[in-house]
Amino acid sequence: MQQQTDSGGLSVPNGRDLLTAAAFVVGVNAVGALPAVFVGSDTAWIDKPAFFPPELAFPVVWTLLFTLLGVALYRVWRTPESTARSRALALFAGQFAVNLVWTPVFFGLRAPVAGLAIIAVLWVAILATIRAVERVDRPAAALLLPYLAWVSFATVLNAAIAF
Repeated sequence: MQQQTDSGGLSVPNGRDLLTAAAFVVGVNAVGALPAVFVGSDTAWIDKPAFFPPELAFPVVWTLLFTLLGVALYRVWRTPESTARSRALALFAGQFAVNLVWTPVFFGLRAPVAGLAIIAVLWVAILATIRAVERVDRPAAALLLPYLAWVSFATVLNAAIAF
């Protein structure tokens, strides 16, 4: 990110970089929301465990997480081309694709056991992505840690629903 220095010596990103970063954030949020928009996220059929969060938590948490993912993706994308960068971007795309599959399976098919298999793959893919991103941009990798934490919780929740 190119930065300009203001009169107080603080570095501030230029307008073009801010718009590009915002486009990544909006793009990740928009694509991430598509499965819920098309399939829905009705929980009426679920036998909810005692630790099931309030319904409002899900869109709030996912918006925050997708925002962090968008910033992380932007940070990796803006680094110089390299094998490590290409690997990080490919793993990010792969884990995001797995993420997008979970909602149609879990909610659309009402298949929590299959959802559990998918979310387990997602957890491993996120971990691999974090490791790859860390080689390119450590702050970007740190931005993915809340995502791993939430998916860890969601895995436990999915298992409680499945069994």
